[in-house]
Amino acid sequence: MVKVGVVGASGYTGLELVKMLVTHNGFQLTYLATTQGDTMIEQLHPSLVDVISFPVEKADADAVAASCELVFLALPHKASMGFAKELLDKGVKVVDLSADYRLELDTYEAHYCEHEDKAHLPDATYALIEYYREELKGSNLAAGPGCYPTATLLGILPFIPYLDTNAPLFVDAKSGVSGAGKKLSETTHFVTVNDNIFAYNPLKHRHAPEIAEKIEKIHGAKMNVNFVPHLIPATRGELVSVYAILKEDIDPLEVLKKQYENDPFIRIRENPVDIKSTAGTHFCDIYAAKNGNALFVSSAIDNLLRGASSQALAAANLMCGYDENMGIPTISYVP
Repeated sequence: MVKVGVVGASGYTGLELVKMLVTHNGFQLTYLATTQGDTMIEQLHPSLVDVISFPVEKADADAVAASCELVFLALPHKASMGFAKELLDKGVKVVDLSADYRLELDTYEAHYCEHEDKAHLPDATYALIEYYREELKGSNLAAGPGCYPTATLLGILPFIPYLDTNAPLFVDAKSGVSGAGKKLSETTHFVTVNDNIFAYNPLKHRHAPEIAEKIEKIHGAKMNVNFVPHLIPATRGELVSVYAILKEDIDPLEVLKKQYENDPFIRIRENPVDIKSTAGTHFCDIYAAKNGNALFVSSAIDNLLRGASSQALAAANLMCGYDENMGIPTISYVP
C-alpha cells in the first residue's frame, strides 16, 4: 500500500478525494490537512460520519514527508506551489489540483502571478490522462488540468488536424455552482443562481490560454480560442459546446471513435450529451455533428471528479504503477 495524504481536505475536491481513497485498494490514507487544522474530517464533512474518523492537521510539509509517499494538493491557485516545492525537495510525489503547474511559465505569469517554483515547473506532467498516460507513469509531479479545459480538450483535440486553424474556435461552457468552490460570494448565492443562468468573465477567463496552449503543445496548431463560461443552477456537472470550421469532409463520430477506441472512460454518444449521465463518475461523454464545414462538439463531465479529483486519482494510480481505473467511480447519480 502506498501512503498518501490530502492537503486541502475541507473543500469539495478534497472531500471527493477522501471518498475515493477510503475504499482504494492501493492507497492508504495517512494524512489529512487544511490551513487551519485542529479538527476531524467527519466534523468538516458530516456525510463522512460512521464512514471514516480521521484527524485533520494544520498543513505542514515536514509532517507530510514523514507520513506520505504521495500527496494530493487541493489548494487554491498560488498557494500550492510553495508547498509543493518543499514536498518535492523532500522526495514526496505530488498531484496538484491547482493551476500552479499546469501552464508554461510565460502563460502562467501572464494570467496568474509570478511563479515561485521555476525549478520544478518543467518537470510537471499535465494530467489529461488520455494524452499523457505514458508520461505520468514516470512522473513525480502531476498537474491537474482545469475542469473546463478537460471537457473542452477531450472534445476538440481529435478534430484539430481537420480544422481550419485560421478560423476562431468558440467554446460555450456551462458549469454547476460547485465549480466555484465553497467560498461565499454574491454570484453563487442561492437567490442569484436559482432559476437563472449567466455568463461570467466572457472572453477573459484564464482557462482560455490553457486550452490554446495545450492545443498547440499536442498538435502544433495555434488557435484563437474564444471561451465563454456560464453558471447554471445545478450543484455539479459541466457541459461544453465547441464550434469550429472544418477544412475537409469527415465523419465526426468516426473520428471520435477512432481516437478513443482504447480509452475506457471516454464514451462516444450518438445523441447530444447531458450532465446527469456523468455526475458522480470519471466518464467524459462526447457527441459531435457537422453542417457543411461547421463542426459542433459537445462534451459532458462531472466538474468535481473528471474535472478535478478522479482525474487526480487516475494520475496518482499511474504514477504509482497501478491500473489507471483503480478506485475510479463509474456509477452516475441517476435519477
